[in-house]
Amino acid sequence: MQRNNAERFFQVLERLETNPHVSKLKKYRQHRGNPTFVHCHNVAVSSFRMAQRLGWNIDEVSLARGAMLHDFHLYTRKDAHVNAIGHAFGHPKRALKNAEQHFNLSRKEKNIIVSHMWPLTFFSFPRSKEAFLVTLADKYCALREFRRLSP
Repeated sequence: MQRNNAERFFQVLERLETNPHVSKLKKYRQHRGNPTFVHCHNVAVSSFRMAQRLGWNIDEVSLARGAMLHDFHLYTRKDAHVNAIGHAFGHPKRALKNAEQHFNLSRKEKNIIVSHMWPLTFFSFPRSKEAFLVTLADKYCALREFRRLSP
């Protein structure tokens, strides 16, 4: 049984992906060269599919927005001279700060963005099903991207 509205989810996702601010993610790379834009799209779609498989009723709008903006930090780690540890711990807050400058975010969307590195960022706990899904999907997609891009 389909519990969530896929049409609503993909409409919100498409609106975000055509936003000029979000389009900037195409010029930044992560996970061995994978564009941040592609990674965020993959996390959004994977999060929605996980909700469907688990039969979880979710807020499609918040999931699409939070997932697509979870890595809205707008830098490539090496170009910004940020080491891996600094990036891992700091980029969720930077992504949230950047997203707040361009979007009116709900409390849930803010938590999705800031908690997506949990449990590494221990005190930024996912406080909704949507945030938990993005946390899982982010790790799943990053592992797939690393494997696919490995020599």
